Amino acid sequence: MDTATRVGGGCLCGAVRFSVELPTLFCGHCHCSMCRRNHGAAYVTWFAVPRSQVSIDGGLDQLTRYESSAHGSRSFCSRCGSSLFCVSTHHPDVIDIPLANMDAAIDRIPESHVYFDDRASWTIVADDLPRLGGASGRANEVMPSSRVPVSHPKAGTR
Repeated sequence: MDTATRVGGGCLCGAVRFSVELPTLFCGHCHCSMCRRNHGAAYVTWFAVPRSQVSIDGGLDQLTRYESSAHGSRSFCSRCGSSLFCVSTHHPDVIDIPLANMDAAIDRIPESHVYFDDRASWTIVADDLPRLGGASGRANEVMPSSRVPVSHPKAGTR
């Protein structure tokens, strides 16, 4: 594998292996509720590539697809549960992949926060990346980075 143009990745248990041909289309942090629940995290860092640039190198029989909405599905390893791919009818020729599943760096770092207005109330973001929101998740900036209020839940409350 030419590491200058392809980067490998996989699930937690190693049953599913894949590789991605660079360049990528974007990389960003998603704060939507589906991503947060699917990954059990404040947000998920995704990157995207055209479908034609992804190859499943092992464990195709371990991939399970879940239709998470009327327009999208997520694929995960049926052995360890790692979330691996997300596809949408809004952009059917593109696959979104969690950056954390890659074995090495890709060709870009995160460029923005999407669905920022849907973020968990306890999320603290201290970077200067654009914070995008609205129905598409990528509309105008929700709040300039330098003015994002910091709020902490009170201790002992849930």
